[in-house]
Amino acid sequence: MASYSKYQDGVDQLCRGVHNFTAAGHTYKAVIHTDAPTLASDDELADLTQITGTGYTSGGEDIQNDMSEASGTATVTAVDVTWTASAADWSSSAQYVTVYNDTSTGDKLWCTWSYGATFTVGNGESFTLDFGASMCTVA
Repeated sequence: MASYSKYQDGVDQLCRGVHNFTAAGHTYKAVIHTDAPTLASDDELADLTQITGTGYTSGGEDIQNDMSEASGTATVTAVDVTWTASAADWSSSAQYVTVYNDTSTGDKLWCTWSYGATFTVGNGESFTLDFGASMCTVA
Protein backbone atom coordinates (compact mmCIF):
# COMPACT_ATOMS: atom_id res chain seq x y z
CA MET A 1 0.00 0.00 0.00
CA ALA A 2 1.37 3.39 -0.98
CA SER A 3 1.72 6.12 1.64
CA TYR A 4 0.37 9.61 0.72
CA SER A 5 2.06 12.86 1.76
CA LYS A 6 1.72 16.47 0.68
CA TYR A 7 4.58 18.83 -0.07
CA GLN A 8 4.61 21.65 2.47
CA ASP A 9 5.11 24.29 -0.22
CA GLY A 10 2.00 22.97 -1.96
CA VAL A 11 -0.17 24.36 0.83
CA ASP A 12 1.52 27.76 0.55
CA GLN A 13 1.06 27.72 -3.23
CA LEU A 14 -2.62 26.76 -2.85
CA CYS A 15 -3.22 29.80 -0.63
CA ARG A 16 -1.36 32.04 -3.12
CA GLY A 17 -3.62 30.92 -5.99
CA VAL A 18 -0.94 28.92 -7.82
CA HIS A 19 -2.99 25.70 -7.78
CA ASN A 20 -6.37 25.42 -9.52
CA PHE A 21 -7.70 21.84 -9.52
CA THR A 22 -10.78 22.42 -11.68
CA ALA A 23 -10.83 20.75 -15.10
CA ALA A 24 -10.64 24.16 -16.80
CA GLY A 25 -7.89 25.28 -14.41
CA HIS A 26 -4.45 23.71 -14.46
CA THR A 27 -2.94 20.53 -15.87
CA TYR A 28 -1.50 18.18 -13.25
CA LYS A 29 0.82 15.32 -14.12
CA ALA A 30 2.18 12.28 -12.29
CA VAL A 31 5.85 11.30 -12.44
CA ILE A 32 7.76 8.29 -11.12
CA HIS A 33 11.02 9.11 -9.36
CA THR A 34 13.86 7.47 -7.50
CA ASP A 35 14.83 9.98 -4.82
CA ALA A 36 12.96 10.32 -1.56
CA PRO A 37 11.04 13.59 -1.51
CA THR A 38 12.01 16.20 1.05
CA LEU A 39 8.53 17.41 1.94
CA ALA A 40 9.76 20.50 3.81
CA SER A 41 11.92 21.89 1.00
CA ASP A 42 11.19 20.27 -2.38
CA ASP A 43 8.87 22.56 -4.30
CA GLU A 44 9.28 21.97 -8.04
CA LEU A 45 9.70 19.12 -10.49
CA ALA A 46 13.41 19.88 -11.00
CA ASP A 47 13.98 18.77 -7.37
CA LEU A 48 13.13 15.14 -8.31
CA THR A 49 15.08 12.51 -10.28
CA GLN A 50 12.66 10.81 -12.64
CA ILE A 51 13.13 7.24 -13.83
CA THR A 52 14.17 6.49 -17.40
CA GLY A 53 12.87 3.72 -19.58
CA THR A 54 11.09 2.99 -22.81
CA GLY A 55 7.37 3.53 -22.22
CA TYR A 56 7.97 6.26 -19.62
CA THR A 57 7.98 9.89 -20.76
CA SER A 58 9.99 12.40 -18.75
CA GLY A 59 7.56 14.94 -17.32
CA GLY A 60 4.96 12.27 -16.62
CA GLU A 61 1.35 11.80 -17.64
CA ASP A 62 -1.72 14.06 -17.40
CA ILE A 63 -4.00 12.88 -14.59
CA GLN A 64 -7.06 14.73 -16.01
CA ASN A 65 -7.86 16.28 -12.64
CA ASP A 66 -11.12 17.86 -11.57
CA MET A 67 -12.56 19.26 -8.34
CA SER A 68 -15.97 19.43 -6.69
CA GLU A 69 -17.06 21.12 -3.47
CA ALA A 70 -19.76 20.23 -0.97
CA SER A 71 -20.32 21.72 2.50
CA GLY A 72 -16.92 23.43 2.51
CA THR A 73 -14.89 20.35 1.55
CA ALA A 74 -13.21 20.22 -1.86
CA THR A 75 -12.62 16.79 -3.38
CA VAL A 76 -9.97 16.53 -6.09
CA THR A 77 -10.35 13.61 -8.46
CA ALA A 78 -8.01 12.23 -11.10
CA VAL A 79 -7.95 9.54 -13.76
CA ASP A 80 -5.70 6.55 -13.02
CA VAL A 81 -2.45 6.45 -15.00
CA THR A 82 -0.88 3.25 -16.36
CA TRP A 83 2.66 3.07 -17.66
CA THR A 84 3.93 0.01 -19.57
CA ALA A 85 7.63 -0.81 -19.87
CA SER A 86 8.71 -1.75 -23.37
CA ALA A 87 12.03 -2.85 -24.86
CA ALA A 88 13.68 -3.19 -21.43
CA ASP A 89 13.05 -3.19 -17.67
CA TRP A 90 12.62 0.10 -15.85
CA SER A 91 14.87 1.28 -13.07
CA SER A 92 14.86 -0.92 -10.00
CA SER A 93 15.30 2.18 -7.83
CA ALA A 94 11.83 3.59 -8.52
CA GLN A 95 9.87 4.01 -5.30
CA TYR A 96 7.90 7.27 -5.47
CA VAL A 97 5.16 8.89 -7.54
CA THR A 98 4.56 12.65 -7.35
CA VAL A 99 1.81 14.87 -8.75
CA TYR A 100 2.82 18.35 -9.86
CA ASN A 101 1.18 21.38 -11.49
CA ASP A 102 2.46 21.43 -15.08
CA THR A 103 0.77 24.80 -15.69
CA SER A 104 2.57 26.66 -12.91
CA THR A 105 5.90 28.44 -13.27
CA GLY A 106 8.54 25.99 -12.06
CA ASP A 107 6.16 23.00 -12.15
CA LYS A 108 5.12 23.24 -8.48
CA LEU A 109 4.77 19.97 -6.53
CA TRP A 110 1.51 19.01 -4.82
CA CYS A 111 1.63 15.49 -3.33
CA THR A 112 3.57 12.24 -3.38
CA TRP A 113 3.21 8.53 -2.66
CA SER A 114 5.91 6.27 -1.30
CA TYR A 115 5.60 2.60 -2.16
CA GLY A 116 7.76 1.63 0.82
CA ALA A 117 10.38 -0.19 -1.24
CA THR A 118 11.94 0.07 -4.66
CA PHE A 119 10.22 -1.66 -7.55
CA THR A 120 11.09 -2.77 -11.07
CA VAL A 121 8.68 -2.80 -13.97
CA GLY A 122 9.79 -5.56 -16.31
CA ASN A 123 9.64 -5.43 -20.10
CA GLY A 124 5.96 -5.72 -21.06
CA GLU A 125 4.72 -5.21 -17.49
CA SER A 126 2.60 -2.27 -16.36
CA PHE A 127 2.52 0.01 -13.32
CA THR A 128 -0.76 1.77 -12.44
CA LEU A 129 -1.23 4.80 -10.23
CA ASP A 130 -4.72 4.20 -8.81
CA PHE A 131 -6.28 7.29 -7.26
CA GLY A 132 -9.33 5.51 -5.89
CA ALA A 133 -12.33 7.77 -5.18
CA SER A 134 -10.19 10.92 -4.94
CA MET A 135 -6.63 12.19 -5.09
CA CYS A 136 -7.16 14.37 -2.01
CA THR A 137 -9.63 16.48 -0.06
CA VAL A 138 -9.20 20.02 1.20
CA ALA A 139 -11.38 21.12 4.08
